[in-house]
Amino acid sequence: MNIELLCIGKENADAFEEAINQYIKKIKLYNNFNIVVIPYLKNTKSLSFDEQKKKEGELILKKIENSDFVVLLDEHGKESTSVEFAKFIQQKLNSGIKKLVFVIGGAYGFSSDVYQRQNAQISLSKLTFPHLMTRLIFAEQLYRSFTILHNEPYHHD
Repeated sequence: MNIELLCIGKENADAFEEAINQYIKKIKLYNNFNIVVIPYLKNTKSLSFDEQKKKEGELILKKIENSDFVVLLDEHGKESTSVEFAKFIQQKLNSGIKKLVFVIGGAYGFSSDVYQRQNAQISLSKLTFPHLMTRLIFAEQLYRSFTILHNEPYHHD
């Protein structure tokens, strides 16, 4: 199974880039993983928040195939522990799906079209994080999940 993190934002993650790349390398020891960045929209001052969400949603949906299992990283999603998230990853690995896509939306969230396409929603926290930090936190949690699934000593209960 391929795992992908699809996100709206800057391709160059600046201060977070080195740490994100380290986790990508570690994750790839266990499973295929990549991050796909859709650049921020340009000239958005004339757009309402809903128009911006709709345009970003169209760009997101263009990157998703019908067979993909899509998980939105959303503040209203289900919260879980790292162990529960690892079990979720294991279930998806066992399910036979070809690609598991996690999505970080734009500053104003997801369009209704993206919500309709999703298969699940999870929340990384009740706190709000900058998008680049969310990428880093997600990458770390995905790596942590694989170490849990392989009974490696990274995670401590």
